[in-house]
Amino acid sequence: MKIFSSVLLLASTVFPLLAQNSNSIPAHPKLVVGIVVDQMRWDFLYRYSDHYSSNGFMRLLAEGLSCENTHINYSPSVTACGHTCIYSGTVPAIHGITGNSWFDKTENKIVYCAGDSGEKTVGSASDAGKMSPRRLMTTMVTDELRLASNFKSKVIGIALKDRGAIFPAGHSANAAYFYDSSTGDWITSSYYTNALPEWVVHFNSQKMAESLLSSNWNTLLPTEQYSESHEDDAPFEEGFEGELKPVFPHKLGELFKPVSKVVASTPFGDTLTLKFAEAAIESEHLGSNAATDFLAISLSSTDLIGHKFGPNSVESEDCYLRLDLDIAEFLSYLDKTIGQGNYLLFLTADHGVAHIPAFEKRNRIPSGVVPSKLVSKELKRCLQIRFGDGEWILGFENMQLTFNNKLIAEKKIKRSEFKKVIRQFFDSCEGVSCVLDMENPKALQDSQKASILNGYFPTRCGDMWILLQPGWFMGTDKGTTHGVFYSYDTHIPLVWMGWKIRHGEDHSDVHMTDIAPTIAALLHIQEPNGCVGKTIETVFH
Repeated sequence: MKIFSSVLLLASTVFPLLAQNSNSIPAHPKLVVGIVVDQMRWDFLYRYSDHYSSNGFMRLLAEGLSCENTHINYSPSVTACGHTCIYSGTVPAIHGITGNSWFDKTENKIVYCAGDSGEKTVGSASDAGKMSPRRLMTTMVTDELRLASNFKSKVIGIALKDRGAIFPAGHSANAAYFYDSSTGDWITSSYYTNALPEWVVHFNSQKMAESLLSSNWNTLLPTEQYSESHEDDAPFEEGFEGELKPVFPHKLGELFKPVSKVVASTPFGDTLTLKFAEAAIESEHLGSNAATDFLAISLSSTDLIGHKFGPNSVESEDCYLRLDLDIAEFLSYLDKTIGQGNYLLFLTADHGVAHIPAFEKRNRIPSGVVPSKLVSKELKRCLQIRFGDGEWILGFENMQLTFNNKLIAEKKIKRSEFKKVIRQFFDSCEGVSCVLDMENPKALQDSQKASILNGYFPTRCGDMWILLQPGWFMGTDKGTTHGVFYSYDTHIPLVWMGWKIRHGEDHSDVHMTDIAPTIAALLHIQEPNGCVGKTIETVFH
């Protein structure tokens, strides 16, 4: 009888615990966290891994599912398009965000993707908050979550860049916060609210940007340990305005007053962003509601640093080493506040980045820069010589030429002749692959055609599209950029971790458009209304 009683006692204590453990994973995640690292190529997950901690990027890879062959399937590969595609599951041809800016044929002017003169800045006296998602033509997965929960789910977007906060959060977001470098404060738009919440006011009052940057940006490790980078003093780096050389230490406290004006272009901008995200989780009680909440974070400093110094610089390597530590700390915060297994997190990027052409040339790799003045001056002069005085090109955005069709008609010029002159002009330009007539895109190869057509929204794109050879971009001799359909700009990381995610690697073809429908399927909600992507099956196995 004593043995029997002991067995009953054991059963009464152990079986409920087993049942509790089997049901410990909630039916839906308490919080979804999206992290978009601006300008992060896929290989950066591994390139600096010898110096990564075990709790940042390495933890994501050790515990999560990495989709190793994720690509962008449209052009141009720039910030606004990338953030919109990730959360909409569709391409610019459908969602309408065709660049960071574009010449809008309906408004007959160049417009900024999120610009909205009808709104006001909330949080400062500048115009930085005159923004909204109104030019976005589709819903985002964050909108669909709000709709599915009858607007009980909270959705907040956070980024240093306005477009990195606004588009992921969608039309119906509770809030989108972004950084005003002129004041060093987090602000928003009157599209969302007429006054900053008290917690944002309190966060701004701490002047964290100044305390994080202090006065100098120096390397985290001894400089000799930055073995994945070229020399610090490289002539093809742009550096900070006012610096004699683009080298460490960057004495930003001496060059900028206050340093909050430049913090976004240092690794401490990403630190600031994640600290603000933690404040949002705590103050808005994200993850503690009955419905799933969504926090969309974009880390912008990687992009600003990459443009200035390039992907092979000590500055970029230092940025990623520091970001690794920031992500480790943020994951630990989520573990403590939301609980392991209670949150679903994914990390990806909006685009990659090209090597600096001068760096590649030094290593005998074909590349080059097409001067920016080629279109603004030389093409203009060519057209005036042939057709007479006039503003023949209204806009040149995203490598696309928008014609002054009214002037062409008034002068009774044949469009075929006008296009022929432009094509002949670019045929003589080194680095130009071809000129695509958007009225007849059949000349492209299939892989190029799909990318270009996926990015083509008629009233927001040009009449001719200039395509460059691999390794080439239009700009200046210092620094680098992105925006084309070659792999260095399109191959991005995608790692899932947390709620119901099993560890593994997926090497099948995945597109950026597949992220949103996969989130929707995990949450059992409708995919965004313009979605063309498919669910990533390995996430569910």
